[in-house]
Amino acid sequence: MKHLLTSAIFLFMSLSVMTQNIDAPNVIIIFVDDMGYGDLSCYGHPTIRTPHIDRMANEGMRFTQFYVAASVCTPSRAGLLTGRYPIRTGLVGGIMRGRVLFPNDDNGLQPDEVTIAEVLKQKDYKTMAVGKWHLGHLPQYLPMVHGFDDYFGIPYSNDMDYIPAKDGQPGYCNVPLMYNTDIIERPANQHTLTRRYTEEAVNFIKNNKEDPFFLYLAHSMPHIPLFASSEFEGRSKRGLYGDVLEELDWSTGQILNTLKELLLDKRTLVIFTSDNGPWLVQKQNGGSSGLLKEGKGTTWEGGQRVPMIAWWPGQVPEGEVNTSLSTSLDLLPTIAAIAEVDLPDKIIDGQNIVPLLRNEEAIDHAPFMFYRGNKIYAVRMGPWKAHFITQTVYPSGPPKYHNPPLLYDLENDPSEKYDLSAMHPDIIKTMTDVKTAHEKAMGDVLKN
Repeated sequence: MKHLLTSAIFLFMSLSVMTQNIDAPNVIIIFVDDMGYGDLSCYGHPTIRTPHIDRMANEGMRFTQFYVAASVCTPSRAGLLTGRYPIRTGLVGGIMRGRVLFPNDDNGLQPDEVTIAEVLKQKDYKTMAVGKWHLGHLPQYLPMVHGFDDYFGIPYSNDMDYIPAKDGQPGYCNVPLMYNTDIIERPANQHTLTRRYTEEAVNFIKNNKEDPFFLYLAHSMPHIPLFASSEFEGRSKRGLYGDVLEELDWSTGQILNTLKELLLDKRTLVIFTSDNGPWLVQKQNGGSSGLLKEGKGTTWEGGQRVPMIAWWPGQVPEGEVNTSLSTSLDLLPTIAAIAEVDLPDKIIDGQNIVPLLRNEEAIDHAPFMFYRGNKIYAVRMGPWKAHFITQTVYPSGPPKYHNPPLLYDLENDPSEKYDLSAMHPDIIKTMTDVKTAHEKAMGDVLKN
């Protein structure tokens, strides 16, 4: 009788764990830094080898019209984690001192903003942020304030805190490596960051295999300066940039293999994407936009359209290419939907794209606003994109105002070569009205 009772209890507990995991699938977001639309072999790069990410695409869904919330680091990360246009959080140029946060800034993502981690805490998810944060380095802005149980990484970009050359010694970036709120190494040994981020991520998965978990793995590279471990230096035909990408590919493989080994793959959604387009002025140390125009810092396609791959065996169909418009703002409401938890009591600008992930139906996606700082430079609506303002970067040239706005049919002209504004005054009027209505709805936010 005792044996039967023990077996019954064990069976009940096992069923409870299974039910819990089905109701609350694991979520992993792999967010790399400054990788362009053309940098992965599954997106067309001829020499960078990314077999693990390619396998992820072959076993999942590759998106070709996915946009991030901004073309530079800080606002892009704010948008992804909150599902809100970054201007709502105040983390944009024109409200902040710069376009991104720097080590001498005293602000960050405010505690009253609600992140994906906090949304998932409604179902007691275990949560961890690994890698680059860049949403405020002071204690009141670090990941633990925003729903993460633990944090391991650097608090801002890996080229910051630069110490100039002195007394014959070369200059270096005095970036701290942190565990929670403690600095454990300074300067961080950047040759080891990708490997150590991966080890932390894998350990987090193994330690929480019985619980629903959310892992936010935000790699520091391929943002410059570029560093690869000794195992990857000199391996790629693309040079050091290719070495870095191939190590990030290895890291992604470690994550996917761990999930399969632990039999967690069928209850884990993994998203792989980049925070913005490539830093083209870095030349060979920067990435590629592929067929897209321009790169990081601009509101041309190369600045904000990035690779995105969704992997969830048994839920996301294998080998699909999704050409629908979708954005990083959509991740929070989508993750809330699959976890069956409530959305924050705030305006959420993204929308639930579960039907896209499951290849069930098309979505009439809301128009998407391309902000540069606190101004709207362009609008995407259906196949159309209208540029009201264009501007160069690095160094930043003067803004050019377009009346009528430049108009491109991105389904036929993803490289934004052929301005069709003279042929479609009706489309121009509709998109101008959409922009005006959005600005009116934003109200005082745009007046900061």
